[in-house]
Amino acid sequence: MLHVSGRSNGDMQERWQMQRNTQPVGQDAPRHFMARHEPFFPEILDVATLRARLSFIASAHAEQREPMRQALLAAFKQANFAGRTKARELLAVDGAGIKCAERISWLQDQLIALLHDFVLNEVFDAAKAPEASRIAVTAVGGYGRGTLAPGSDIDLLFLLPAKKAVWAEPAIEFMLYILWDLGFKVGHATRTIEECIRLSRADMTIRTAILECRYICGSEVLANELETRFDHEIVRNTGPDFIAAKLAERDQRHRKAGDTRYLVEPNIKEGKGGLRDLHTLFWIAKYFYRVKDSADLVKHGVLSRQEYKLFQKSEDFLWAVRCHMHFLTGKAEERLSFDIQREIAEALGYHDHPGLSAVERFMKHYFLVAKDVGDLTRIFCAALEDQQAKDAPGISGVISRFKHRTRKIAGTLDFVDDGGRITLSSPDVFKRDPINLLRLFHVADINGLEFHPAALKQVTRSLSLITPQLREDEEANRLFLSILTSRRNPELILRRMNESGVLGRFIPDFGKIVSMMQFNMYHHYTVDEHLLRTVDILSRVERGIEEEAHPLSATLMPGIEDREALYVAVLLHDIAKGRPEDHSVAGAKVARKLCPRLGLSPKQTETVVWLVEEHLTMSMVAQTRDLNDRKTIVDFAERVQSLDRLKMLLILTVCDIRAVGPGVWNGWKGQLLRTLYYETELLLSGGFSELSRKERAKHAAHMLGEALTDWSEADREAYVRLHYQPYLLSVALEDQVRHAEFIRDADRAGKTLATMVRTHQFHAITEITVLSPDHPRLLTVIAGACAAAGANIVDAQIFTTSDGRALDTILVNREFPVDEDEMRRAASIGKLIEDVLSGRKRLPEVIASRTRVKKRSKAFTVTPEVTISNTLSNKFTVIEVEGLDRPGLLSEVTAVLSDLSLDIASAHITTFGEKVIDTFYVTDLVGSKITSENRQTHIAARLKAVLAGEVDEVRDRMPSGIIAPAPAPRASHASKTTKAET
Repeated sequence: MLHVSGRSNGDMQERWQMQRNTQPVGQDAPRHFMARHEPFFPEILDVATLRARLSFIASAHAEQREPMRQALLAAFKQANFAGRTKARELLAVDGAGIKCAERISWLQDQLIALLHDFVLNEVFDAAKAPEASRIAVTAVGGYGRGTLAPGSDIDLLFLLPAKKAVWAEPAIEFMLYILWDLGFKVGHATRTIEECIRLSRADMTIRTAILECRYICGSEVLANELETRFDHEIVRNTGPDFIAAKLAERDQRHRKAGDTRYLVEPNIKEGKGGLRDLHTLFWIAKYFYRVKDSADLVKHGVLSRQEYKLFQKSEDFLWAVRCHMHFLTGKAEERLSFDIQREIAEALGYHDHPGLSAVERFMKHYFLVAKDVGDLTRIFCAALEDQQAKDAPGISGVISRFKHRTRKIAGTLDFVDDGGRITLSSPDVFKRDPINLLRLFHVADINGLEFHPAALKQVTRSLSLITPQLREDEEANRLFLSILTSRRNPELILRRMNESGVLGRFIPDFGKIVSMMQFNMYHHYTVDEHLLRTVDILSRVERGIEEEAHPLSATLMPGIEDREALYVAVLLHDIAKGRPEDHSVAGAKVARKLCPRLGLSPKQTETVVWLVEEHLTMSMVAQTRDLNDRKTIVDFAERVQSLDRLKMLLILTVCDIRAVGPGVWNGWKGQLLRTLYYETELLLSGGFSELSRKERAKHAAHMLGEALTDWSEADREAYVRLHYQPYLLSVALEDQVRHAEFIRDADRAGKTLATMVRTHQFHAITEITVLSPDHPRLLTVIAGACAAAGANIVDAQIFTTSDGRALDTILVNREFPVDEDEMRRAASIGKLIEDVLSGRKRLPEVIASRTRVKKRSKAFTVTPEVTISNTLSNKFTVIEVEGLDRPGLLSEVTAVLSDLSLDIASAHITTFGEKVIDTFYVTDLVGSKITSENRQTHIAARLKAVLAGEVDEVRDRMPSGIIAPAPAPRASHASKTTKAET
């Protein structure tokens, strides 16, 4: 056995496993599973002309091996480049994905065959070798099916005769080095037929590769012998083992890829609903049904003609996308990432429609195809299971039939229990009573049964029975509402309803958002997947599973009086995405129409309508408004109006954020929502009052003095006098004591600058406290230093002391699970802040050297928006900016505000994927609101310029440090709180 250039047999096995795709090969033509004929693409390559050129090279360099090799490489490179370029042009013209993959495979075949002939004839003089000593070159893996993506590996199996010639392995090595030098990624193995048979018995990956073995050139007799022996000695009577292995392999692959087909950056090859799923079906079909053409699956009754056409359309679409991806990126890129989605959509001819951009329409098509692949897989598996049961021989068949004996289900004659899976008692169950299309899922839920593939296959084939009459049926709607509000696992049943198509047919508005994606970095899933996950989070909260993560929601849930309305609102809150109208407003209209149909009372309907219309309100207020500003709470309470609504809105908000995607929720968001809830609850219950603010501040100062037990009386009084009302009222006593010790230690050490760090596991944040001389640009410098350190700010509290210093507490997202690692990271961030503040490092250079704009964010455009309002706060002008996020943006924006002589009282920095929404509560330098229209226009223009990246002089004006001279203290009211969500 030959291994060239250190490439082991294990490497080859791994490549084959990564490359397994669809169609088998027959002993006789046609050899292509998907093709009906031997392909011939003269427009891709003029074989006769290339052969003539190779003959000339052989004669011109007969005695000069290296010049011959170089000329050979040049000829093949030119032919390969021209052929692939033509294949790309033809793909742009006809959009035929499978045809493109066949063209590239055919081109590769011709190059390999010509190379093989050249090497044997001109290099090793083996043209007249006897048939018994010839080698065979065969394609395996995806290449073995006669389809090849532009950037894919080329997997080859070189077959050796029992008695190999002395030139055989050197010739193979020569061919491989030429192919590698041409830039091809070649996976290979060199074996005898006997070795292939022996290894196939022990290794399912090798067995799969040889299953798709296709003759390219050399000894056809040898290739045919392998196929015959493989069929008789390996395939025969081993179908169930192969099927079990392939399905287990598929499940493991799905788990690795995210176990959902609805990720917004899907893996088109390995992901759920991708090409590999189709290929797995064809491996099984070829192995179990012994078919040589995919159309034979119709003859076997596995797929209907309509389903077979769907299979062909799905595969062709996925191949078209994959080929475009490889051509566009110049490599074997299988992840359909944001930065290429827009270009792929354009290449495939998608255009913008009202409410949906071209890229969103393309991705919706992709996810619908992925869903179709799931439907076909389910139908295929049902047929397979039936066939296996029929084919089981002798005693094993008796045992199998006994194990799968059906049992009656109490309360129904239409469905039976088949080994823990619900199935139909007769084929006409749905036709006889279409309500059974809902009843099937309801019975499965109350009996805790999984679904038999045959039942779901029949569901998919019976969707036309879901008519307007059925949608209005009272019993059907009662069953659906019972499923949605089940105290067991409603998400599982709803997911099966969605996958089978019932949910989208029964609620047409839901059908409109099935497979719809939103082209942004914030949402990780399609809209329908997000809604199902939101229902799941709500169910988990109700069942007490999420008590640790969401203590307030878990406490409130048992007291929710109208859980039906809450569940319906959770399912419907994003149902109007993709429409020209605001989705909250449009969704409320959908809810008003749908709720009575589902059997909800007028009061329940109004509750659902309100929740859908306001489902973003609590999240936006908590993350973008100053919760210490009384008007924020008063305005929010006026929108909520009742405690019941407040409770339901909180729970809906938590579930919504949690279901956006992994890493979007964090403990700090929970803290903000809890704060907003408690403050609003006080106001709605009549307990909110500012009358005692002065008294409460006086009491807080007394409590702080009492807590400093080891301080002298004079030191206590002097220290307490350092702090203004906002600090005493908004900082917990425990933290005030820590700050006191921190400041005393810094003073004793004579430090002008000092930092202190600690971690918060529950909130998933890390706290960095900074003591520094006060400065108008303090927030600018600290935010810039954090950005340079790669730390995402989630909150910062900046308080001014009466002796002209600032006590800043910066909260950043936690990065490491282990406290020791996180503390080291926090200390390094604190050190960088000190270095910048002290002038040891200049902020512009630090930001430039340490931050890079993420490539993914370049795929997005966010139009800069600036809104200036004097009605959101009684004391401050509120400036809200919206734009594309980038490292150091907060630092640049706050620098501009300082340039404009604005004093920032609080700032709230919220990031939604690639988009940032920053809200600043500001006054002019004398503490007044900004009322001049001209000044407001100037502020907006300057901020828009920064958001658009149009100016750079702001960074150039950033201070090197702020230690000397110490500036005069800011106004005493300037308690500054920065909240940031990233």
